[in-house]
Amino acid sequence: MEKILKLGIIGTGFWADFQINAWKELEGVEIVALCDQNMEKAQAAAKKHSIIRVYTDIDKLLDEESLDCIDIISSIDSHKKLVLKTAAAGVNVICQKPMTDNFVDCQAMVDACKKAGVKFFIHENFRWQTPIRACKELIKQNTIGKPFRSKLTFCSGFPVFDNQPALKDLDRFIIMDLGVHLLDTARFLFGDVARLYCQTQKINESIKGEDIANILLTTKDGLVCFTEISYASHLEKESFPQTLMLIEGDTGSIRLDLDHQIVVTRKNAETTKKTYDPPRYDWADPAYALVHSSIVDCNKNILQDLMGEKPAETTGTDNLKTMELVFLSYESALTNQSIATSL
Repeated sequence: MEKILKLGIIGTGFWADFQINAWKELEGVEIVALCDQNMEKAQAAAKKHSIIRVYTDIDKLLDEESLDCIDIISSIDSHKKLVLKTAAAGVNVICQKPMTDNFVDCQAMVDACKKAGVKFFIHENFRWQTPIRACKELIKQNTIGKPFRSKLTFCSGFPVFDNQPALKDLDRFIIMDLGVHLLDTARFLFGDVARLYCQTQKINESIKGEDIANILLTTKDGLVCFTEISYASHLEKESFPQTLMLIEGDTGSIRLDLDHQIVVTRKNAETTKKTYDPPRYDWADPAYALVHSSIVDCNKNILQDLMGEKPAETTGTDNLKTMELVFLSYESALTNQSIATSL
C-alpha cells in the first residue's frame, strides 16, 4: 500500500487557500489538520477544504497529531518560532518565503533543522513557472551557447495591496516580497552569485517600504544579470504576474515575452517563437494563474523529496543563498556599494 504523507498546515490567510488547493492536486499526501490563532478563520478554511481537525496552538497540534510534515504559511515574523518548534518535535517543515526577516535567524533555522535531523524546505515557487522552466531547459540544451548577459523584469502597476493590505506596513517591501522570487530565479537559471549592486526607490507614499528595486548581479561564472522590480509602473500593457526576460549567449538569445511566448534567435538560423502556457486549475485566481499553477509543481518537488524519490530544489540550505542576496541588496542600497557574497 502506498504511503500517505500526513501534513499539517499553519496559517489560513490569503495565500494558504491556494497552497491547500495545490496540495489537493497531488496524490500521496493528506492534509489532516489546520492551525491558526484565529479560530474563526481556521474553521472557515477547514470547512471549505473538508479538513476535520482545527487548532489555534502549534504546541497542541504537535502534541496531538502524528505528522510527517508541517507547511507554515503564516506571517514572516512568525516563521522562526514555528520552524524551531516544528523541528524540535522531530517533524519535517516547509516554510513560506521569505524564510525570515534577517540572515542570522535564517541561518539559525537551517541549523536547528539539521541538528534535529528533519528536512527543511522553503516554498519558493517562481522557478517552477512553466515558461521559466522552459527557458532553463533551452539553456541546458546549449541552444544559445554560453550565456553571458541577462535581464529579468517584473514591473507592474497591479493593485497588490488590495488583497494583501499587510504589505503596506512592511518596512522592507518589494525585495522581501517579490525580489526574493526574482533573485532565486536568477540563481536557478544562471548559478550562484559572486557580487551585487542595488538601488531602491519609494514612489507610493502610502506604503512604508520600497516599491522599486534595481539589482545588478554578477555570477561566479561571470554572467551579468540586471534584475528590475517595480509595483509603481504604469505601462502600455500590464504584465502582472509575469516575469519577462532576455538571456544572451555567445551563439544566440532567448526572450521571454508577454503571455508566455519564448522567442529564440540563433546565429545563422531562423528565429523561432513558441508559447509555453501553464496548466489551468479551477481554483486559481485568474489574476495569479501563472503563479498559482507553479505552486503545484513546487509542492510536488517537495513531496518527492519527503517520499525519498528525488532531492528537492528549494531546501533551506539552498535558499540561504537566495536570502543572502535579499539582505545584501538592502545593504548595498543603503551604502551605495557593490558587495561580494559569502556563500
